[in-house]
Amino acid sequence: MILTGLIVGGALGFAMQRGRFCVTGAFRDVWIGGRTRWLTAFLVVVAVQSVGIFALEAAGIIQLGAGELAPVATVVGAFIFGFAIVLAGGCATGTFYRSSEGLIGSWFALIFYAGFAAIMKYGAFADLTTAARAQTVNLTSVHESLGVSPWWLVGILVAAVGYATYRHLSAEPRTVLATLPPRRSGLARVLFEKPWHAFGTAVVIGIIAIVAWPLSTAADRPAGLGITTPSANVVTFLVTGDVELVDWGVFLVLGILVGAFLAAKGSGEFRLRVPNATTLVRSISGGALMGVGAALAGGCTIGNAMVGTAQFSYQGWLSLVFMILGTGAATHLFILRHRGSAASGGDQGSSTGGTAKVLTNA
Repeated sequence: MILTGLIVGGALGFAMQRGRFCVTGAFRDVWIGGRTRWLTAFLVVVAVQSVGIFALEAAGIIQLGAGELAPVATVVGAFIFGFAIVLAGGCATGTFYRSSEGLIGSWFALIFYAGFAAIMKYGAFADLTTAARAQTVNLTSVHESLGVSPWWLVGILVAAVGYATYRHLSAEPRTVLATLPPRRSGLARVLFEKPWHAFGTAVVIGIIAIVAWPLSTAADRPAGLGITTPSANVVTFLVTGDVELVDWGVFLVLGILVGAFLAAKGSGEFRLRVPNATTLVRSISGGALMGVGAALAGGCTIGNAMVGTAQFSYQGWLSLVFMILGTGAATHLFILRHRGSAASGGDQGSSTGGTAKVLTNA
């Protein structure tokens, strides 16, 4: 059953690459022009997954359970992580699938993300992480605190996200633009050539996230999608050779690389791209901070902001809020400020405009 992680990861990487599903962009767009289309798509994943996993729990197939909230570690770690993903040009999964597209800057971001996650979880700073995560309060999930069925919260979430999705779909232009004749037909065209819609991609990813739970549980890993610990496990295994670290999650992250590569090659989007020195330094520093932040927060945009929120855990929703705030801080510092300088025609704007463009293309 452990190899099913490779299949789930492959499907996730394929869907994210073809759908251009960038969580960094979703969070950043909120601060750039107040755009919420991709944030809504992200919440569609959460809503779809929430329906599925609580149905699986009701059927006795899986068992959900949020741990106690470590408020300081979660807030600080999530803010650092949100700040870092702007520097790195992608979050954890975004860095994985962009690496498979040939972005060498993302290779460095991924290496330093996994490396520093391992340092924080198993290495020199493991005691610091453990101590920070040990400072907890008696809060686990919202529905447990309220003493209500989680289905009340599921219903509210689905209704709110459904309404937001309807608003975005209603605002989309109806004009059909002229396009080149398709090079493929049938399923191949849908998979590799035809653009994937943001909300359609979100539904696919939500279903993949649901499927991950019973398959991971069957492999003695009772959890859903997760990126940070498996990434740290890969690095630690390579250093120590401890085969016990190679679990379902490790195959999941390896599958993301494979699936995204197949999608990029099939769609003609794979191309080796070498970053400039400034972008490379930011990719490295962003990757390192991602590893630190995710370890402190107890998860990344997947484990916390996507999976934890679907369970209505306090850690998940608190992380989501502070990741968005961290992304906002970095967006104002590295993108909006430079755009203002460039618009004023100053020397600083002309020298940093290229970097700002790179950061906004994640």
